Amino acid sequence: MADAAAAAAGGGGSHRSVHHAHLAALLNPSPRSPPHPHPLQLHRRHLPLSLPAARRLAAAFPPLPLLLSLLAALRLLPSPPPPRPFDALIRSYASLPRPSLAAAALAFAASAGYAPSVPAYNAVLLALSDASLPSARRFLSSMLRHGVAPNVYTYNILVRALCARGRLEEAVGVVGDMRGAGCAPNAVTYNTLVAAFCRAGELDGAERVVSLMREEGNAKPNLVTFNSMVNGLCKAGRMEGARKVFDEMVREGLAPDVVSYNTLLSGYCKVGCLHESLAVFSEMTQRGLVPDVVTFTSLIHATCKAGNLEQAVALVAQMRERGLRMNEVTFTALIDGFCKKGFLDDALLAVEEMRKCGIQPSVVCYNALINGYCKLGRMDLARELIREMEAKRVKPDVVTYSTIISGYCKVGNLDSAFQLNQKMLKKGVLPDAITYSSLIRGLCEEKRLNDACELFENMLQLGVQPDEFTYTTLIDGHCKEGNVEKALSLHDEMIRKGVLPDVVTYSVLINGLSKSARTKEAHRLLFKLYHEDPVPDNIKYDALMLCCSKAEFKSVVALLKGFCMKGLMKEADKVYQSMLDRNWKLDGSVYSILIHGHCRGGNVRKALSFHKQMLRSGFSPNSTSTISLVRGLFEEGMVVEADNAIQDLLTCCPLADAEASKALIDLNRKEGMDYFQAQGEIWYSESSPSVEYWNYMMTICHFGIKDYKMLKYACTYTPRELLISTNGGTEDKNEQWNND
Repeated sequence: MADAAAAAAGGGGSHRSVHHAHLAALLNPSPRSPPHPHPLQLHRRHLPLSLPAARRLAAAFPPLPLLLSLLAALRLLPSPPPPRPFDALIRSYASLPRPSLAAAALAFAASAGYAPSVPAYNAVLLALSDASLPSARRFLSSMLRHGVAPNVYTYNILVRALCARGRLEEAVGVVGDMRGAGCAPNAVTYNTLVAAFCRAGELDGAERVVSLMREEGNAKPNLVTFNSMVNGLCKAGRMEGARKVFDEMVREGLAPDVVSYNTLLSGYCKVGCLHESLAVFSEMTQRGLVPDVVTFTSLIHATCKAGNLEQAVALVAQMRERGLRMNEVTFTALIDGFCKKGFLDDALLAVEEMRKCGIQPSVVCYNALINGYCKLGRMDLARELIREMEAKRVKPDVVTYSTIISGYCKVGNLDSAFQLNQKMLKKGVLPDAITYSSLIRGLCEEKRLNDACELFENMLQLGVQPDEFTYTTLIDGHCKEGNVEKALSLHDEMIRKGVLPDVVTYSVLINGLSKSARTKEAHRLLFKLYHEDPVPDNIKYDALMLCCSKAEFKSVVALLKGFCMKGLMKEADKVYQSMLDRNWKLDGSVYSILIHGHCRGGNVRKALSFHKQMLRSGFSPNSTSTISLVRGLFEEGMVVEADNAIQDLLTCCPLADAEASKALIDLNRKEGMDYFQAQGEIWYSESSPSVEYWNYMMTICHFGIKDYKMLKYACTYTPRELLISTNGGTEDKNEQWNND
């Protein structure tokens, strides 16, 4: 080793010569190189002990000469060498693209008798884990063989690497190894696992990790844990569960941050629960948190999607009042909203404003404009936008072409649709399921079912997987041709391929069977009622139910909704019972569908029993289904039950739902005010009315409240003033509200 160091110091070999004087020169740069210091003058300050200095050396010199020169310099020191002198260089090599250099440097230091620290080992392990998981595992085994005790950060690196590669159960196993080695997992360990399970959509696994976290007691769930759980539940569309976890976080004394509220708000927006998202927004501001661009963008996108452009524009005004600038996503959401409503002039003004802000429209923005023109049948302007995109070097994508192809099919111009399909192929843009579905639908509408089936086969041969819209279009085509057997065969095929039928699919099938005057067969095939004749093996309702896994739960809910829409409540109840028999985890949407369906069918008592079952199961009532229930109960003269249902709804709502309030007010007007006024007198005797009382008082005001603004204004009045207003003297207050 000494000979090698001397050779390196003397300039021998093919590598660039490195001497301890050069180390000092790099650490203390000057216009001219310093003279070689005498060994007795060498000091620790000449060594690369700091990370910045080590990184400069690692970038300037090859590894072996540099390490040999450092070793030689250490042996020239008049005093004992510093502890862990190679750590900085090892960590520097770990930050470079070649992690093997870091591992070699660490091995060199250990063989020279200078044991690296555990953080140095961790730096190498991190670099190796990013590049190769097997190499990282071998390195960890080497650590253990050489008696280096890993710490919690060592294990966390391996947990993170496994989670990044989707090997979640192995990552959970590492936590067991940690405990076996006497190393307690920390919050980072658990949070890494929770986040990974949530990203993979395995919420049961995430809940299992949180339970383990509580049982072990090494680390309590913190804000990061709860935010990950809320995010995972929101992505899965399980908003009731997300809200419960959010509330649990607050009960445990943790203060939700902007990320927490944005996640919950965005989740409500994505499932179309606009009122709930606005309630979260209100709650957020009341807690003193400042909404950011992400908050407003989610709300603007949701309001535009719901067709409420006035509210979207009002939110934009709020953004500007708060000094927030719209970004490309915000502008695109607004433009898309205008286009879907056919307000192309407003959309183009928004594009102009967008460009003034220095933001160039993206392909998503152009696609929104193209969709707007296609909705209006202005195919010439839609094609013109493609030329503009190409001129501005914005490459049209499959959505661009598919939107225009769909537009051509809707106006009956199939020739242009197929021509554009050929053009997109020449441009190297491959059609997707939506492209083919549009063309197949166009052919079916022209009663060219054979051509549609041929195109469907071509689609399969090219490896493009049909979606539920493709199958539903063909099923509808076969039903209209009277070929119900082929339609049912396609239904079976989509189930086998894992494509979930939706409510439209089942509506089409039910219509097709009904029009074929085969009601008994329809019951046997789709609903499997108990008839004497055996049910054919190829089409069974039970087969559908048995093949549905957790991922296919939405399909069964769609079947349930399809039966309810058609008024087939016996069949809907049978689906519900089948779900219970299979111990499926139901959500509130199942009960809401059944309540609404039975109310429409006139069986209010059955709807009320499902409402009570929903509450017992821990689900909050849905405003739409509750309004249907309240209306039905009033019609049956069940006033007390109606009042209880209203209280159930308002107790579960932190903020009054505007549509629910308006509907309940209309009901109250029709039924008279005697009962509700008595309720108001009872509640007025309470010393400190709750939020529920205020919300209820808002709903019972019968004196001409016509919009949500007035409802909010009513909430500023005391219970006595509201009660006085129900007995007269409302003109002045109505006038005051109108002037507000």
